[in-house]
Amino acid sequence: MGKSLNEIAQQLKDAKYKTKAKTASESDVMIQLVYAFNGTGKTRLSREFKFLVDPKSNIESEEIEETSLASKKIFYYSAFTEDLFYWDNDLENDAAPKLKIHPNSFTEWVFNEQGQEPNVISHFQNYTDEKLTPHFNHEYTTKNSEGKDITIRAFSEVTFSYERGNDERSDNIKISKGEESCFVWSVFYSLLEQVISVLNVPEESDRETNQFDSLEYVFIDDPVSSLDENHLIELAVNLAQLVKSSKSELRFIITTHNPLFYNVLHNELKKGTFKKYFLKKDEKFETKK
Repeated sequence: MGKSLNEIAQQLKDAKYKTKAKTASESDVMIQLVYAFNGTGKTRLSREFKFLVDPKSNIESEEIEETSLASKKIFYYSAFTEDLFYWDNDLENDAAPKLKIHPNSFTEWVFNEQGQEPNVISHFQNYTDEKLTPHFNHEYTTKNSEGKDITIRAFSEVTFSYERGNDERSDNIKISKGEESCFVWSVFYSLLEQVISVLNVPEESDRETNQFDSLEYVFIDDPVSSLDENHLIELAVNLAQLVKSSKSELRFIITTHNPLFYNVLHNELKKGTFKKYFLKKDEKFETKK
């Protein structure tokens, strides 16, 4: 009889496993790498894990509410992260389709407080096309359906253009679902870079912000579904290097159904020791030594 997702989440939470640094320059990082077949419930596992880590959080609504980063114990990337982003196709005016962002503390910090939009654009173009360019809105006032003035917050809407060269470009492009996933990942990755950088400062009083002092876990579920093999390998290498750069007590759980992504991460992380799991349908949670 296989374990329930709650039991597997509890096993991940209870793990006390540090990598063994080979040199003084390598940090001790806690990493758990999970390979799971499609249909085993990786995304649901991330939600079960979040319930265990932070039982008081309202997981159904937290992604679309303005909540304090300082209260969070876990950041996670999964299919539910993409629910922060939704399309306004402007069917009534047949004008500019916009990718809108629900109000949330994550993107508020990335864009408004840290000015990370150049890094987000750079990461996005790296995994898609260097000529495909996101454009973020400034704050502006418009009228709602009742004719009342409403204020649209800065960095709450994204439009896309394709730069063709010779001062030509195609505006108001609706990007593909795969490209949209890459964009969401680029936002999360830029946030993760900042989080690790902040927490790498050992003394809390010396950190540029205390927003992440309560953070314990980063749960990353399959960021590669839309990437070709070359970009998938690049993302895996970059992610492994970023995770290994962490010098804090932050703990990482990475799940995937993609064998290439798993193998690249495994090879990049094998310089240290880390926990590896295989999650199969109707089978117990296997630990691979």
